[in-house]
Amino acid sequence: MTIFTPADYINQDQMKRILFIIASLRKASFNRQVSEFVKDYIGDRAAVSEPDLSDVPFVNQDAEYPVLPAVDRLRQVVAQADAVWIFSPEYNFSYPGYLKNMLDWLSRTSNPKDPQSTTAIAGKKVTVTGIGGKFATKGMIDKLTDLLTFIKADLAGVPPVGLSVNAEAWATNKVTLSEVQKEKLQAQANAFLKVI
Repeated sequence: MTIFTPADYINQDQMKRILFIIASLRKASFNRQVSEFVKDYIGDRAAVSEPDLSDVPFVNQDAEYPVLPAVDRLRQVVAQADAVWIFSPEYNFSYPGYLKNMLDWLSRTSNPKDPQSTTAIAGKKVTVTGIGGKFATKGMIDKLTDLLTFIKADLAGVPPVGLSVNAEAWATNKVTLSEVQKEKLQAQANAFLKVI
């Protein structure tokens, strides 16, 4: 699991830190491919980290305290980031349970004696991108926006971007972005960098 360190930055005082959360565990994930395009476009304007969060256990209040190591790492990488960019597929017109589980952990305080203490996600600037079928992940975006608002994430005034995958990708597992799609992602990246 990657945690930001000074070596991640060109200029530690100015370089912003963006945590990419890929809400798909699939090796050939369409959303991971989109995230790679965004990462390349951002270039050296921000330090991008994409830690492996696949070991985060299911939420279980019986195991909430003391804080489990994997949950602590999740909260650390989010707390250390200036912003979080979620790339998510749409499952049954909603977001994956894998992502919901992470956000549920992030919405809980790590201090059992102070349930009103700040969580790792509260106030964190977040934006969302999804690529999927013909509805361009609209269901996922709508429901995820509601959840992020409820857990007090800061959607930063940057509209989410939903994309439809090229038809051949379902057989080849290779995403080919159109020029219009690239422009949407570039505009989202530029807007997000401005607010963080």
